[in-house]
Amino acid sequence: MKKGSLSAAEYNARKEFIKNEVSGKVRRYFGKTVENATKREIYTAVSFTIRDEIMEKWVSYRQTADKTPGKELYYLSFEFLMGRAMGNNLMNMTETDLYRDALADMNIDLGDIEEQENDAGLGNGGLGRLAACFLDSLTNLELPAFGCGIRYEYGLFRQKIVDGYQIEMPDPWLQSGNVWEIARPEDMKEVHFGGRVEEYMEDGRLKFRHVDYNTVIAEPYDMPITGFNTETVNTLRLWKALSPEVIDMNEFNRGDYAKAIENKELAEVISKILYPEDNHYEGKLLRLKQQYFFVSATIQWIISKHKQKHLSVFDLPDYVQIHINDTHPTIAIPELMRILMDEEGLGWDDAWKIVGRTFAYTNHTILCEALEKWPMAMVDTLLPRVAQIIHEIDRRQREYLCERFPGDHGKVEYMAPIANGQVSMANLCLTACHSVNGVAALHTEILKKETFKDYYSVYPYKFKNVTNGVTFRRWLYKANRSLSDLICGAIGDGWVKDYRELDKLTPYADDAAFRDKFGKIKRDNKARLADYILNNTGVEVDPDSMFDVQIKRLHEYKRQLLKAMHIIYRYQKIIDGHPDANLSPTTFIFAAKAAPGYHMAKLIIKFINDVARKINNDPRVKDIMKVVFIENYSVSSAEKIVAAADLSEQISTASKEASGTGNMKLMLNGALTIGTMDGANVEIREQVGDDNIFIFGMSSQEVLNIYASGKSPSSELYATNQVIKRVVDTLIDGTFNSENLFYDIYRSLVIGDHGFADNYLLLPDFESYLKANGEVKMKYRDRDAWLRSAVINTAKAGFFSSDRSIEDYNREIWHLR
Repeated sequence: MKKGSLSAAEYNARKEFIKNEVSGKVRRYFGKTVENATKREIYTAVSFTIRDEIMEKWVSYRQTADKTPGKELYYLSFEFLMGRAMGNNLMNMTETDLYRDALADMNIDLGDIEEQENDAGLGNGGLGRLAACFLDSLTNLELPAFGCGIRYEYGLFRQKIVDGYQIEMPDPWLQSGNVWEIARPEDMKEVHFGGRVEEYMEDGRLKFRHVDYNTVIAEPYDMPITGFNTETVNTLRLWKALSPEVIDMNEFNRGDYAKAIENKELAEVISKILYPEDNHYEGKLLRLKQQYFFVSATIQWIISKHKQKHLSVFDLPDYVQIHINDTHPTIAIPELMRILMDEEGLGWDDAWKIVGRTFAYTNHTILCEALEKWPMAMVDTLLPRVAQIIHEIDRRQREYLCERFPGDHGKVEYMAPIANGQVSMANLCLTACHSVNGVAALHTEILKKETFKDYYSVYPYKFKNVTNGVTFRRWLYKANRSLSDLICGAIGDGWVKDYRELDKLTPYADDAAFRDKFGKIKRDNKARLADYILNNTGVEVDPDSMFDVQIKRLHEYKRQLLKAMHIIYRYQKIIDGHPDANLSPTTFIFAAKAAPGYHMAKLIIKFINDVARKINNDPRVKDIMKVVFIENYSVSSAEKIVAAADLSEQISTASKEASGTGNMKLMLNGALTIGTMDGANVEIREQVGDDNIFIFGMSSQEVLNIYASGKSPSSELYATNQVIKRVVDTLIDGTFNSENLFYDIYRSLVIGDHGFADNYLLLPDFESYLKANGEVKMKYRDRDAWLRSAVINTAKAGFFSSDRSIEDYNREIWHLR
């Protein structure tokens, strides 16, 4: 709430109310005054003051929604990367300025207090952040929705960089409590594992009973999801695992204290950590337990909630839409079948019709390793009744496929839900769901023509495209307040609610005065990021250098290694005294986490850090280039980086990136993209035009052709191209590390496995990438031309709003009322 929206008297009255609430809570909760309270205690008092206002809206909205027999969305996701809640909620309440002024009167800096909040450890990368953006947009558009996931106690991990290595530390984000959640013990559900299935006859029908199982209690915690200046408050429901037994007193009294709490620990480990390492049996088993735990609790809750409204389960698809975000929640499909048949008494055909109309599925990858498969024997043991249902789905689907493709056993085997002793979660989704969507135009075409082409030939009507988006409210209005104010001054603030309004900024790209203001804001943001880098890494960087940014999950297909190779090439040219090499001073910024068991990704992090150490300590290049790796990448650090970035690195191997959303956040804040024709880069290029993006490398079809041929050109390129060879040889010649640590990276590029080197085709794209970087340097020297392109990127980002994505989902798939 800005001063202009209230009279002076009203504004001052609100300030006094806030000050009294905060100081009163400090006294009542902590027995202190504001003057001697800690920052964490003041954070808690301020948060509860904000929460009180949200609770009033939340209660009112739920009362109305529960009385309205409309269709609601349940968005099932293994991740929700929410970021900090305080600042986001203040923004949505339009009271950021009001709280800032009220706290300033108390000699408290709102920014300092916001820094006391831990990032919620509920996600890893783009999948979880997309889910968070979607909840924001659903609420902003006043569509009724619940996000459903796991309340991870420790989240993924807190990344420390020690001597260049990634070290994984626990991330106890809940150790100081979470102001924004409400426990709902009245909605606890039992989730059953193990045991066996008994068959019995009742009313002339064969029925099934799950017995001798182990029980885990699922306790829900709800977090309110506010919308920007709306009365709608949606809900994120997260499930915590509890043991029904607190302690085994017999074992305790015998002195076996570890055994006494063993069952409790085995149950509660389910909600401890996001993505437990699954390269061994116990890790796979825990991951499967996690998936079943949260979907079983969620499906049980949905059914009980539906029946409380005195509605028949036959009407479920008219009032409930369940969306599966990637394959992790797929086990929800047979779980709903189980409940409908075993608990609600439906026959198979009726239950299957309900399931088919209720579920939709978003695919986020074409990478085989990310299309989850589980050993069927594991499912048989852990979830015996659910396993029976999966076997029956497989049997019926095989019958259908054999009729559709007579005599083509190989195709049937490839498309069946169960094959080679494994259940394919993607095939289960493709069989059961009424909608299957990709997340960018190119990605969806690859799904149709390559990844799921056989299923597309059978169910073409199921396949849809919904290009991803990001919420402008967090990623521009909050993350880059100065730029937001400049935009509002030019075109008004309608764009915050209506993404279409942002296009009105386009003519300002030709306004010299506006460009100059735009450039000064970018420079100020870079100065703030430079301070953050100095405080967190000890590296001093020049805010007047170009900030070249690659921030995303560390995976080989995202090709952080290609960026490192370009940095080495440029370093070599400077050392050689090349006349052009020392122009356009550049700060190269990386931030990324690698999965703990992903050897190559962790080795690439070490390599980038060793390259950084060498370059940052070489006086010959100290004014020309710096390399920075920001540890423990998170939503809150991303907010600082996106506002300051000049160049956005989106350089994945064409055909591998489903969409990307980092590209959208950076574009929104006026960064120019350098990238391949992959994922949403294709659509970014369509929006901004060829003059305002730097495209390089092979097309997706060219990449797919190389894979189909089984012959990589990389070994020959290494042998014949001296530029490539010189860069690649630094992996093994001691330039950056004398211990030959990086031989595995070298081998992957030059030798490879099974005769195919360089699986993500860095070397074939390298010279094209160098050329594109040369174009970047040339353009950056022309400040006016660069700023014109930067303004156009921001103005044309409207298409990439998550509000537009949600409108598309609702129109094409969900049909929420």
